[in-house]
Amino acid sequence: MGRHRSSGRRPQRYKDVTHGRTGRGDAFRCVACRLDVPLVAPGTAHRNHCPHCLTSLHLDRRVPGDRAAECRGRMTVLSMSVRADGEWQLIHQCRSCGKLGANRIAGDDNPLALLRLALRPLTDSTRPIRALLTL
Repeated sequence: MGRHRSSGRRPQRYKDVTHGRTGRGDAFRCVACRLDVPLVAPGTAHRNHCPHCLTSLHLDRRVPGDRAAECRGRMTVLSMSVRADGEWQLIHQCRSCGKLGANRIAGDDNPLALLRLALRPLTDSTRPIRALLTL
């Protein structure tokens, strides 16, 4: 815990937001939108992002659910990708170390957030749509 500063303000309360360490046992609090997120996710064995805002934490190193990464930075969703088997996944980048990661889309992810992410390349004013269609 922090100490009181001479400015008279209270110290910030300690907030543990990592998966499985919140004391709730079956949920965690999202580092971005601060909503409680259940650990159980339809369509995946390891919840790895918030279904509301799609933000994640850099917790896993190599295997989903290993929780072996030491970084623990916030991972921002950049884009979407489709695997060869047709499954959609989110592409995240860690804001602390820059590592990229791919996470499966869960069945309870916010459809509007997914649609906004999928349409992002079409609304990017830095690249004309005509250039995208010629790729």
